[in-house]
Amino acid sequence: MLHEYEAMARERLSAPVWDFLEGGSGTESMLSAGRKALDRITLRPRCLVDVSHCDPRTTLLGAALTAPLGIAPMAYHQLAHPEGEVATARAAGEAGALFTVSMFASRSLEDIAAAASGPLWLQLYWLRSREQLAVLARRAEAAGYQALVLTVDAPRVAHRPRDARNGFGIPPDIRAVNVDPAMMTASHGHRPGESAIARHSKEQFDSSITWEDLAWLREQTSLPLVLKGVLTAEDSECAVKYGVDGIIVSNHGGRQLDFARAAPDCLPEIAEAASGRCAIILDGGIRHGADIAKALCLGADAVFVGRPVLWGLAHSGSDGAAGVLRLLIDEFDEVMALMGAPTPRDFTPSGISRSVIPGMHF
Repeated sequence: MLHEYEAMARERLSAPVWDFLEGGSGTESMLSAGRKALDRITLRPRCLVDVSHCDPRTTLLGAALTAPLGIAPMAYHQLAHPEGEVATARAAGEAGALFTVSMFASRSLEDIAAAASGPLWLQLYWLRSREQLAVLARRAEAAGYQALVLTVDAPRVAHRPRDARNGFGIPPDIRAVNVDPAMMTASHGHRPGESAIARHSKEQFDSSITWEDLAWLREQTSLPLVLKGVLTAEDSECAVKYGVDGIIVSNHGGRQLDFARAAPDCLPEIAEAASGRCAIILDGGIRHGADIAKALCLGADAVFVGRPVLWGLAHSGSDGAAGVLRLLIDEFDEVMALMGAPTPRDFTPSGISRSVIPGMHF
């Protein structure tokens, strides 16, 4: 079970690192919101369906996956294990899952790609330095990454009380090696009562960007563009209008807007507004294979899992991260059989209790 990986990771990581990985913004109300939203949903299985051969495979923006599962972008995997993102890439390849690499990865894009046997995407924050963004986009395309993911819910990093209390900064021996070192100085160092992560974002993130700026990013690369952090139908419609290839419905792991709607509750209206014109991914609170099934019924094409992968890394490196992914895939495969849904396409709105689906029309 995933809680065993969590318990071991907590034992092995220092208290400030654990707080950085696990903490949320403000009152931390959003840390449990996604989980609570998924727990409110119940499954409606169908009987006497031929499930002698269940096939969880799918494709996502052309990427072949063992199941509708990927790894959410998270920075500095070396906080969890010395091999960092290289170990994660091996684990994702072994499990047949997509790996979304953070621009603040602690291993080079090229080293990660060399270790990968599965699809890779690259996540970006919009920095004040557009040249740095352009360089990263070109490097990702040259290294074989298959899409860019732009995080759009972080014009600034929200107040995270655990990091401020700990005066947390990234340890000096761990670096965001793909970004100009001069741009990352503020993310290091210890100042009581202040988060170095928040300090860095104020210095480097461009909070003035609008939908029109997406055209510039499109000009830098031929890779598909995915937006992460969309929570409304209105923004889903804008994403389609501006030619976005995918949407990640996400609360940023509970680390940005406090008191927002949980991502699973937002998913139906976003999927309905997109109307199949772009890929839809749910990121947040995935802790069991049944959660994948629930997300597909709510309108997602796939889900991303975040913190549990880092738990697996801290537990036993690449083997631990792969174990987390395999556990979720095996659970999903069992749910497919017991739900009478032999393929991911067979999960529809009728597969979940209708009374708990905000905003969905039947």
